[in-house]
Amino acid sequence: MTEEPTKIQEPRIWSADGWTAKVIKNEDDDGWAVAMTRDGAREPALIGPWTMGRDKKNPKPLDNNAFNTLVKTASEFVRRSEQQLHATLHQSITVTAGGARVTVYLGIEPDDDNPSATLRAKDDTDELLAEVRVAPSFKLNRSSAVAWAENGFAKPK
Repeated sequence: MTEEPTKIQEPRIWSADGWTAKVIKNEDDDGWAVAMTRDGAREPALIGPWTMGRDKKNPKPLDNNAFNTLVKTASEFVRRSEQQLHATLHQSITVTAGGARVTVYLGIEPDDDNPSATLRAKDDTDELLAEVRVAPSFKLNRSSAVAWAENGFAKPK
């Protein structure tokens, strides 16, 4: 039997659908903020301003509509962040070198202790022409891709 996650629906904390919204004191001013944390995450995925209540002192209580909007916003933020990270770690560029079209791919494997990166070149038929390990800081751009191809795919410096 699978256990249902506990739903919390209180004025300053609301938890459901894999997310927890928590209204917190804004450390930068006299206002309030809301932190959206995905279940199992150590850090909030998103922190944003929160509305003051009618007394202009305490925060407006969370409700179902506000929570649903916050979940949508936080989910979209996380999705865009993941897309941006993927684009940063997996780059490609197509160039013409020696009269042939070559697509050069840079794949970075992030690791706190030992990050690595691989540079690959493929032709129009997707056949692998070359593959070398490079520093994770390698900058893939049109000129570095052309230079690598024109140097016979020797390991770039």
